[in-house]
Amino acid sequence: MAERVRWGILSTGWIADQFVSDLRFVQDGEAVAVGSRSVEAASAFARRHGIARAYGSWQELAGDPEVDVVYVATPHHAHHDAAMLCLNAGKAVLCEKPFTLDRASSEELVETARGADVFLMEAMWMRCFPAIHRIAGLIGDGAIGQVTAVHADFGLSGYLEPTHRLRARSLGGGALLDLGVYPITFAQVYLGAPASVHAWTHLGPEGTDETTGILLGHESGAVAALTCSIVGDSARRAVITGTEGRIEVPRDFFHPSGFELWRRDTVERFDDPFEGLGYHFEAAEVQKCLRAGRTESDVVPLAETLSVMTTLDAVRAKIGVTYP
Repeated sequence: MAERVRWGILSTGWIADQFVSDLRFVQDGEAVAVGSRSVEAASAFARRHGIARAYGSWQELAGDPEVDVVYVATPHHAHHDAAMLCLNAGKAVLCEKPFTLDRASSEELVETARGADVFLMEAMWMRCFPAIHRIAGLIGDGAIGQVTAVHADFGLSGYLEPTHRLRARSLGGGALLDLGVYPITFAQVYLGAPASVHAWTHLGPEGTDETTGILLGHESGAVAALTCSIVGDSARRAVITGTEGRIEVPRDFFHPSGFELWRRDTVERFDDPFEGLGYHFEAAEVQKCLRAGRTESDVVPLAETLSVMTTLDAVRAKIGVTYP
């Protein structure tokens, strides 16, 4: 590998902007190329971020011999095809969440990566934050006793056009895949895969979910009560309750800079501040794996990504959301 890890950026939307902006906080990482379906969009993105090469197709980006890893930042419905293109070109891939629209297509990516011995990871940035790992350590040390419940919510508000990616069925829209993936992932980080899944939703006119409630049951006896919405701005908090206390993660729990540990009506504050927006944590994890010659991450394991996709599939089956 080159002295610097050379990133290719596939797609030029908002989240690609955020990711590239945060690369400045990653040692030895650099965006060297960007690919879009139009050379105009790619060129504008490249100028904005000082990227050397701009391509008007995904294929050209995947074929660039001076790209070590590709960050796939397309809307959900294109994740599978974009990531598969890069994997087949021998490129390491960091693919935005949700990995794909369903478990079956996610398995195809995992099987392809493993078969070709190429690195693949879901860009579930939440798993990479220091606070998330510190919480896991405290729970493992018995700080709150046995975990009995997880509560988490992620809701947004504001008018969205029917063609917006959060509403359009053809783009994998709805609250569940874009927002609900965070509460579900958070719950599974600390409880593992559920034994049972229950859900209810209100469907919008596009046939995608506007507000969804999810109840997960676990063999341990623990439960997870989770909500997501594209029509209501929720508190966006998370609470992990145990037999000896609880951990409260404040607003925007999915990129936490700290949390509170409550025991016997006493509170202890843990702070984990960081520079930038937080996307650099997942980029640093990818680079660490690549330099170690690894094809999977222990921090964001492919098995865990597939497990979350299984839960998402089960919720969609309960609420009746399908994608073309």
